[in-house]
Amino acid sequence: MHKQLQRWTRISLIVVYLVIAAGATVRMTGSGMGCPDWPKCFGYFIPPTDAAQLEWKPNTKYSEGNVIINNERLLVASASFTTNDQFNIDKWEPYTKHDYAVFDAKHTWIEFINRLLGAVSGLAILILFGFSIKWIRKKPIIFIFSLLSLLGILFQAWLGKIVVESNLLPMKISLHMLMALLLVGFLLVVRVASKSFGLSKKPSRKISILLYSTFVLTLVQIALGIEVRQYIDAQVVRWGYDSPQYWLAAPELSFYIHRSLSILVLLANAWLFVSVVKEQLEKFFIRVILWLIGGEVALGIAMFYFDFPFATQPLHLVVATLLFGVQLYWILRIKLHHYDLSF
Repeated sequence: MHKQLQRWTRISLIVVYLVIAAGATVRMTGSGMGCPDWPKCFGYFIPPTDAAQLEWKPNTKYSEGNVIINNERLLVASASFTTNDQFNIDKWEPYTKHDYAVFDAKHTWIEFINRLLGAVSGLAILILFGFSIKWIRKKPIIFIFSLLSLLGILFQAWLGKIVVESNLLPMKISLHMLMALLLVGFLLVVRVASKSFGLSKKPSRKISILLYSTFVLTLVQIALGIEVRQYIDAQVVRWGYDSPQYWLAAPELSFYIHRSLSILVLLANAWLFVSVVKEQLEKFFIRVILWLIGGEVALGIAMFYFDFPFATQPLHLVVATLLFGVQLYWILRIKLHHYDLSF
């Protein structure tokens, strides 16, 4: 049973990170409204591939909830019926959540894949929760955080609905992203608590303080990055996706703080690396952290000085979430190393 628990925790984490990557791709390509309704896509479980599929047609059967685009607005079938030769507006209701009524096959399928991965992550976490029930008394932390993961993915799905209905309000997109990080945290607790880790040497107080400090710096950087991203979203609306050279032409103060703080992040983690080497502790995690920070800095430089080369935005986000995950995993291993499963 414990092997199944560990397996499904690992699968859940992988799929959640795939969802984060897919969500970042959705944001990069402007595909967030590729499916203007929720949970279906234009009223279908499998979205259309051509604009003609969303045009009204005579002698055609429509199911309740199916969507067409008519006069640049979304209309929803109020019941299941078959059309005749004349368009009857009484059979249709206007979609009132927003007024976005554009179909782009590429955007639709990018968003659909994002939602599909979200559904897979929900299924994986549900299975994980099922395996965690056995430990409700013996190791309650496993059950509690598995339950929190399940509630978290359900809340995340609801947030996805709210994001679409708000026509991609930046603040709600950011909340969607923060919830994904929280979900990663819940799953990492389950992962560490369900696996036996032996520490060859307990880190000193200095190492612990440095580790916690660098993790807090990462959280601050993520918060600042979200604020910068919201500013960029506003510039994308102003200038369009084809003019990235203007997106950071006159950035706000948060951008300069975010950029300057990256130097402190790098120096603090370099200090942590030196301290780990001196105390002869395992160096795997700090090495991965330094590589991830280096990648983040390189991607940030590329975005600012080379006008957002392809895929740099989603990669910047994914690397940041990986950095968050590795640091938290390291902290949890130290904090919960005594919380081994007994069989």
